[in-house]
Amino acid sequence: MKFLVLNGPNLNMLGIREPEIYGAMTYSKLEEYIRGVARQEEIQVEILQSNHEGVLVDAIQGAYQQVDGIIMNPAAYTHTSVALLDALKAVQIPCVEVHLSNIYEREEFRHISYPGMACIATVYGMGHEGYAKAMRILKEYLLGEGK
Repeated sequence: MKFLVLNGPNLNMLGIREPEIYGAMTYSKLEEYIRGVARQEEIQVEILQSNHEGVLVDAIQGAYQQVDGIIMNPAAYTHTSVALLDALKAVQIPCVEVHLSNIYEREEFRHISYPGMACIATVYGMGHEGYAKAMRILKEYLLGEGK
C-alpha cells in the first residue's frame, strides 16, 4: 500500500508560525513522525510540501495509478482551491484531509473546505497526530473496512 502525503502553503514554517495554533513541532519532525507511522502501518509513503497550488495539483495528477491513497493538508488552499478539488475528483484516488488545528473553532472563512468535498474523511484539531489517524482511516477504507 502506498500513500502520497501532501502539505500546502506555510506548513514548512511549522514550529515558527503561530505555535499556539499549529504546535511547536517543526516540519522536518512532522515528516519523521509521518514516516514512523507509515512504517508501523506497513505503508509506503511519499511526502511533498509546496507553497504553490500548481505543484500540488501536479502531484495529485501524477499520483494517478501510482498510489493507493492521498493524505492532504491543503493549509490555506483549503478555503480557496477549486483546482485541488477538481484534481482530486479527476484522479478519484481516495483522500483524507488533515488539519492541525480545529478549523471550526477559527475564523468563519476557515469552515469551508473545497478539497474536502472530494475526500472520504477529514481529521482536524489533533495536531500532528491527525496524520496518524488519517493514515489509519485511509488504510481501513482501502482494505474495505471503512466502506
